[in-house]
Amino acid sequence: MSTFAELGLPTPLVAALAGQGVTEPFPIQAATLPHTLAGRDVLGRGRTGSGKTYGFVLPVLARLAAGPTRRKPGRPRALILAPTRELATQIEASILPLAKPLGLRVTTIFGGVSANPQITRLRDGVDIVVACPGRLADHMRSGHVKLDAIEITVLDEADHMADLGFLPEVRRIMDATPSRGQRMLFSATLDNGVDVLVKRFMNDPITHSVDSAQSPVSTMEHHVLHLEETHRLPVLVDLTAAPGRTLVFTRTKSRAKALTRKLVASGVPAVELHGNLGQNARTRNLEAFSSGTARTLVATDIAARGIHVDDVRLVIHADPPVEHKAYLHRSGRTARAGASGTVVTLMTDAQVRDVRDLARKAGIKPTTTQLGPGHPLLAELAPGERTFSKAPAVDNRPKKVSATGAAPGSGGRGRRGGAAAPKENRGGQRSRANGQARREEPNRTAKPESGRRASGGGRRGTAAGGAAKGHGRAGGAAGERRTGSSGGAAAFSSGSRAGARRPR
Repeated sequence: MSTFAELGLPTPLVAALAGQGVTEPFPIQAATLPHTLAGRDVLGRGRTGSGKTYGFVLPVLARLAAGPTRRKPGRPRALILAPTRELATQIEASILPLAKPLGLRVTTIFGGVSANPQITRLRDGVDIVVACPGRLADHMRSGHVKLDAIEITVLDEADHMADLGFLPEVRRIMDATPSRGQRMLFSATLDNGVDVLVKRFMNDPITHSVDSAQSPVSTMEHHVLHLEETHRLPVLVDLTAAPGRTLVFTRTKSRAKALTRKLVASGVPAVELHGNLGQNARTRNLEAFSSGTARTLVATDIAARGIHVDDVRLVIHADPPVEHKAYLHRSGRTARAGASGTVVTLMTDAQVRDVRDLARKAGIKPTTTQLGPGHPLLAELAPGERTFSKAPAVDNRPKKVSATGAAPGSGGRGRRGGAAAPKENRGGQRSRANGQARREEPNRTAKPESGRRASGGGRRGTAAGGAAKGHGRAGGAAGERRTGSSGGAAAFSSGSRAGARRPR
């Protein structure tokens, strides 16, 4: 296989990659780099985890570093559009260590957070903007950013943007960029209106298809566990109490919230990720999962695309998805970049036909086993000693009221018994960014930012999870949680009530 230098990447960028431990290109990078570095429009298709991010990040950095143009206030030189805040943040994280040695500035723009810091950074001048369509469109309308100096535009996960209804805003944004600029589109699939973008905005693009979404991942094992509904939670607790990171998917926000609470109550350090959380809480919970403070992340499909956390050993479909593409993207959070992983789907009698059709359309042949709690297969799917917190996450016993009027350990503000609840948890999540609120998720799953409405919404106790900094460790490592404590995962459980997208 060719090296990055042989593919034409400039020496400073090759050195910066080596500093990140990246020395060999992935197939999609090797296929597209000769053309993207030459300035051609490129259409790249590859399944999740195939290395698409570096496929467009590297030519963007190479072109900007070599160009004579200098950054100007409010006029970035490159634009990368992404469908979700989490994906935009991870793209920025991939760019930053490579951009710094080249003297290039990068920033993210998305909703759910205050617009003022974004406006300041734009005014100071940046080279690369990684943005979600909604908030970027807002800044364009208010005149804080102009796209007439854009030299290279990238659409990442274009099919997902189409799924989420962002195409009208994407078209308006693309219309504001110079037609002579280079354009790249990377996606796991090329349907759902993506062809409209290709015909309208791309000039004689070269198409590279590597590891399509339907191609099997040889290092990924697929299992279907046929069980009774009453056995769903005990089986989940068994699997998630094993060592390593586990990502659990549910169909709805209320299900994610309720399941997180139940896992925490069972002694499993878990945090949640869904659209009812404020942006700060989403960031904290994802950081808790990435750092290992919380071993389990319970999420809606907001985490199915673009979220890359190293060493996710197990993906569990607690609720089988409706579409096979959702199954593939969810499952793609494990077995990334050649690593191995296991995917487990929980299925009841009523779901047999749906799961069978799902597997057929996804092109997989899972191993199906009828089982209940304690079955030996569970130890094979998630090997290792099961560990639980010493104290229950929720103490439902009557609590004595102290002289301060707060129950011991109830999270009374500033008292030794528990840390104060984060502000976004009190009063129905008061934190608002410029009075905006975020869009709801399609089909009751988490929809990404729109830029129109910032974080907020959601019931008391949903935002902090176990990851609130300064309010206890996220999720609480095993053995650290105290009865009645509001810190860590206990805060997540006691403060909430049950309701009804990466290698570089």
